[in-house]
Amino acid sequence: MIYGELAEKLKGLAHPVRLQILDMLRGGEVCVCHIERALDRRQAYISQQLMVLRDAGLVETRKDGLQVFYRLADPQLHRWLDLLFEREFTPIQKLAGCTCPLCSMIAVESIR
Repeated sequence: MIYGELAEKLKGLAHPVRLQILDMLRGGEVCVCHIERALDRRQAYISQQLMVLRDAGLVETRKDGLQVFYRLADPQLHRWLDLLFEREFTPIQKLAGCTCPLCSMIAVESIR
């Protein structure tokens, strides 16, 4: 990795909300609406932060119908975040009032 690419990735990490988003993504793929609900932020603000993360090469997207899902782009990023947070990730929890596919799936699994 050249120094410029590494510097861009580090700049992408340098924001509290972006770090929160990356921490959530350590548990796996998450849709935008779940991130909005979990962080209690407006869609436009979350989209801005996700764009910075995407431009820095830290996250990737997958679209499924109207839903956009984000995931960490590089396995090395998992190791970086483990070092930064000094803890394992917390599994994603169902959020009250969230109707995203992830929360719907968690609700079904908890019934079993």
